[in-house]
Amino acid sequence: MVTAIVFISADVARIPEVAEAVAAIEGVSEVYSVTGDIDLIALVRVAGHDQVNQVVPAGINKVPGVLATETHIAFQAYSRHDLESAFSLGTDPAG
Repeated sequence: MVTAIVFISADVARIPEVAEAVAAIEGVSEVYSVTGDIDLIALVRVAGHDQVNQVVPAGINKVPGVLATETHIAFQAYSRHDLESAFSLGTDPAG
């Protein structure tokens, strides 16, 4: 599994529409509107690096209103959520 964090600069007047269009792209798991130098952050979770190419340049970058993107590939996850998920594999929550 490859996780990519994509910073998106968008036409300010179209941020809600851009966010919805990006969120609808297969492989995009979440889209956040943020403060700062960028407008949106998209999390891309796909099986391999080839799919990142399909989601970002062939998908996100083609959404009307997207002005620029910057993509970062994650090497390791350290969040509590991911650790809890890993340790609960194979356990039966019912019993």
